[in-house]
Amino acid sequence: MCTGKCSRCIGVTLYPLAVISIICNIILFFPGWETSYAKDGYITEEVKYMGGLVGGGLMVLVPALYIHVTGQQGCCANRCGMFLSIAFAAVGVAGALYSFIVAMLGLINGPYCRVLLLWMTPFKDREDSYLNNRDLWGLCTAPKNVVEFNIGLFAILLVTSSLQLVLCCTQMINGLFGCLCGTCTNKEQVI
Repeated sequence: MCTGKCSRCIGVTLYPLAVISIICNIILFFPGWETSYAKDGYITEEVKYMGGLVGGGLMVLVPALYIHVTGQQGCCANRCGMFLSIAFAAVGVAGALYSFIVAMLGLINGPYCRVLLLWMTPFKDREDSYLNNRDLWGLCTAPKNVVEFNIGLFAILLVTSSLQLVLCCTQMINGLFGCLCGTCTNKEQVI
């Protein structure tokens, strides 16, 4: 496969992953599908870091656009363009890593919720994981089903950021080959 075609495939694959990350992060601002918790500041701390919006979203979407264009015939599909795609892919790697770390922390620490009358993060700094013990999920009385809500969306962010990381690292290697060896183009040979 040509390095240009590989760039196009990677760029096109990164688009939906970036959109999914942005959507998941926005949805996380509305636990229990209600706006009142966001308005009153009862949001899980890791949501405020906006790992899916900034990291897995914008920091991957911009490189995806450039990587996709790099693979187009006659448009930056040269050694310089491939060299620049390495730098853009490195930005994508940084964004995907940021999203991955924030999602991992969101899963480890658990949601910010009301326990009896107090708002807290009840699963933070526990020796046993709440992820394996569904009986602990009942500690959170509000927002409704916030534990399942956070686990589902942070898990999606974890998977999408992992895929983004693999794709951006692949583009860095592809860009290196394209920079050193040149991009292949289908030239008709005259015999």
